[in-house]
Amino acid sequence: MIQLDFKDRRPLYEQIKEKIKLLIIQGVLKADEKIPSVRELALSLTINPNTIQKSYKDLEVEGFIYSVRGKGNFVAPLEHTVNPIRQEELIKELEKIVAELMYMNVSKEQLITCINTIYKKKGVSLND
Repeated sequence: MIQLDFKDRRPLYEQIKEKIKLLIIQGVLKADEKIPSVRELALSLTINPNTIQKSYKDLEVEGFIYSVRGKGNFVAPLEHTVNPIRQEELIKELEKIVAELMYMNVSKEQLITCINTIYKKKGVSLND
């Protein structure tokens, strides 16, 4: 499910967080699906459980997962993932990326086509 790159400069908790996020975004992990417990994932990755706990805590703060006391952690349904602070961070990141692409002479039409393609892949209507 998750493979870590020990040569990656990013901390392990950040790699785990990003990989779980990607699984959720790609639809591999569905809403309300239980994710591995901290202990299970720590054993399978052979890393400290505190590392997993930090990843899960960050994912919960960002609205990607939720925890049920005594039951475990679950993927948050889409309507619970609206996080205005994170949205603002991502918009600022997108602005930087678009500015760099503009500098590299990527046209507005190419960017719009790219965005439309991403929406189509996700099955989202372009009029939403």
